[in-house]
Amino acid sequence: MLTGAQPGFGNRISHSHRRTSRRFDPNIQSKRYWLPGENRYVRLRLSAKGIKTVDVIGVEAAVARIRARGVRV
Repeated sequence: MLTGAQPGFGNRISHSHRRTSRRFDPNIQSKRYWLPGENRYVRLRLSAKGIKTVDVIGVEAAVARIRARGVRV
């Protein structure tokens, strides 16, 4: 929700060096935060990097950024 992380794509390479498609999924976690301004909890789906971002900028600023992207929280 915060960073817009999406899967990346690449190739699996076998021992014989044949290539087949693979997908690198982001490390998505569901985390609940207390939002003091609204006196309630919000549940956010964040990547591991997004969780670290919330720790740095705070939950209020993070929710404001998510809402600015047009995502309902």
